[in-house]
Amino acid sequence: MLFNTFQFFVFFSIVVSLYYALPHRRRWILLLSASLYFYAAYKPINILLLFLTLIVDYTAGRLMEASQTKPAKLTVLFTSIAINVLVLFSFKYLGFTMVTTNYILDFLGLSQYHVTPIHLDLPVGISFYTFQSMSYVIDAYRKQVTVEKDPLLYFTYVTFFPQLVAGPIERAHHLLPQFRTEHFLSYDRFRYGLQISLWGMFKKVVIADSLSVVVNTVYNNPHDFDGLSLFIATLFFAIQIYCDFSGYSDIAIGVAKMLGFDLMTNFRQPYLARSIADFWQRWHISLTTWFRDYVYIPLGGNRVSPLRWATNVSIVFLLSGIWHGANFTFVIWGALHAAYFLIGRFTEWPRAHLITLLRLRWVPGLVPLIEWGVTMLLVVLGWIFFRANTVTDAFYIVGHVLDFRGANVSAIFDLGLPRFEMAMAFFWIVFLMGVDYCLFNQPFWVKRLWSARIFRHLCYQVLFWAIAFFGVFKEVQFIYFAF
Repeated sequence: MLFNTFQFFVFFSIVVSLYYALPHRRRWILLLSASLYFYAAYKPINILLLFLTLIVDYTAGRLMEASQTKPAKLTVLFTSIAINVLVLFSFKYLGFTMVTTNYILDFLGLSQYHVTPIHLDLPVGISFYTFQSMSYVIDAYRKQVTVEKDPLLYFTYVTFFPQLVAGPIERAHHLLPQFRTEHFLSYDRFRYGLQISLWGMFKKVVIADSLSVVVNTVYNNPHDFDGLSLFIATLFFAIQIYCDFSGYSDIAIGVAKMLGFDLMTNFRQPYLARSIADFWQRWHISLTTWFRDYVYIPLGGNRVSPLRWATNVSIVFLLSGIWHGANFTFVIWGALHAAYFLIGRFTEWPRAHLITLLRLRWVPGLVPLIEWGVTMLLVVLGWIFFRANTVTDAFYIVGHVLDFRGANVSAIFDLGLPRFEMAMAFFWIVFLMGVDYCLFNQPFWVKRLWSARIFRHLCYQVLFWAIAFFGVFKEVQFIYFAF
């Protein structure tokens, strides 16, 4: 069930009405039932796999609580993690591993030992709910969260429908206690939830889904297009994936807010970042912090030698790339960001010295502008590997995306969108960046305008009518459902 459908509107209207009509002690039963129905609407059989994860990790928590020795607790922890990783590997990486094995056998001249690849349908949201459930077990082992004794309440925490299939990846210590807290219908919370959901829906159906037409046209046949078209499609994908994923997160946060729950912020204007490190503090924050807490810090974090630290960073970025998909394009994307990050850290002093030597700070705003421009160029080039269908396509696009020799400007109107819609696409990008700038920097004049009720209502009206007139109402799946 997609957020951007009438089916979800009806579903949520019923859920929120019943939620506030029921007594507090029965509400989470409603949420569990609604969440299971929400997930089963995609493919009912996959709910069995979800139950396997729930039962394994709930049982692991109870067993660790009952265990008297550290070795016993560690055994339970590693068993739980192993089962989770095995399930995730089987459905997401088994086929990719078999195909890769065949390539290696071919290279070694051992093609007679080929294995027949097994490709299983990827259950929607498996990477998200697996990581959320695993974090509970790890936190329970670390005694950072109280083990939940009620299995149905734990199931509700993991399956909470607003964030079940695409995050944010919530932690037990933040979300689980909220199911025990009685929530009252609040006009302010409900209004804020509607506002942020409206903004998320605008980003999804107006910006992301319209840009996807150009992106799909070009990236499905990149060799048929010149450098300018490749550049526009790559720029559009950078905006598309941001609006698609942050749009989902906004809707999830808004829907949860209307039910009285607070979910963590998952995006913080990432395209205003001035370094790769800054970008990753703003992009998919719930996943970034997950890898920080459960991989990077256990490996030693930055309290090790420079070489070991660089290795830790590389491992985290490679795992992040692989988490996104079973394809070498994602591995390269992760490795590329690791290289960006490490080069940025190891060149901090030379860059600062060069800025001083060239007296660039004498021009107000020049250094931040250069830092932002370089960061965005690196991020956008990285997205090529994220979106390309194959490694070959990715390298072809990288080699031609900045080649504007003989570019045919009129060809941009042959990329799948009519002239007016193409012009509106560029307008929406400028509009989005302007809004993000105002949200992050909050200039004085913006605060003054926003304090006026008539201006706020005008903004909501603009978003509503923009969705009505320019929204793409086909059932376009969210990009991160594939992960």
